[in-house]
Amino acid sequence: MKNIEKILVALDLTSTDADLIQYASFLSDQLNPKKVYFVHNIKKYEISELFQEQLKELDLETLISEELDEKVATHFKTDIPSEVLISEDPYTESLINYVANKYEIDLVMVGNKSNNEGTGIVSDKLMRLLKCDIVSVPNNVKINMKNIWGGTDFSKESSKVFQLSSMLANSTGANITAVNIFNVPVQFTPYLNKEEMIPKIEKHTRDKFEKFLKKHKITDCEIKVIRGRDASVAEKLNIEAEKAGADLLVVADKGGNVFSSLLVGSVTDELFDRKLRIPLWVAK
Repeated sequence: MKNIEKILVALDLTSTDADLIQYASFLSDQLNPKKVYFVHNIKKYEISELFQEQLKELDLETLISEELDEKVATHFKTDIPSEVLISEDPYTESLINYVANKYEIDLVMVGNKSNNEGTGIVSDKLMRLLKCDIVSVPNNVKINMKNIWGGTDFSKESSKVFQLSSMLANSTGANITAVNIFNVPVQFTPYLNKEEMIPKIEKHTRDKFEKFLKKHKITDCEIKVIRGRDASVAEKLNIEAEKAGADLLVVADKGGNVFSSLLVGSVTDELFDRKLRIPLWVAK
């Protein structure tokens, strides 16, 4: 697992910025990156023509830069070098992707916003563009990392969840919980007794869990096998992580396993679309 050497934090001049900067400061203290970039995109085309005349005499870029400099100075309490970058682009996602490639970013941090809020970075679009890891940070985030939850569908791709979790645990002293959500395959329920199937599926899942951990040499983690019941996998994973007091939820950007319902990819998309209370880290 490579180190997190460069972090990009996407700011949008909303209330989420303070939480993002504080969480970036916390992660920087734990991971000791070489540099952190704070990026904001000015979408001038969104400014109504009614205000064009008033803005003619204003240096909008300088004003925004000064505001962000002040925010960073207030909330970024670490000695890690940082830089504020201001740009103008019609498509914020493309800009962030360009900056991430240009500066060889290892981790992009965005604010967790539901689709109906209509502001900020569109995380699921970024997730498809970016080649690096991405963290979605909620408002009023708990600045802590004692309990990391990692979701798996036992695919090779999901093994990177625990490589990352192990690196984070080594830096923070956190405990790791490996989690799989299983459901009874609906195509069999008209013909078989559902309650008789559940113990067999759970045992099968635990056996696969042990083999998965052994194959990828994953140690020092607690195993949780959870029945999904009527909730979606993403909803169940989110609910159970919050109930357990997890400080971070880690999933892979993709995966795939026919028997397991934790098809990381569709689950990750749904998690990004949800209003979360804990940070979500997608391992690429």
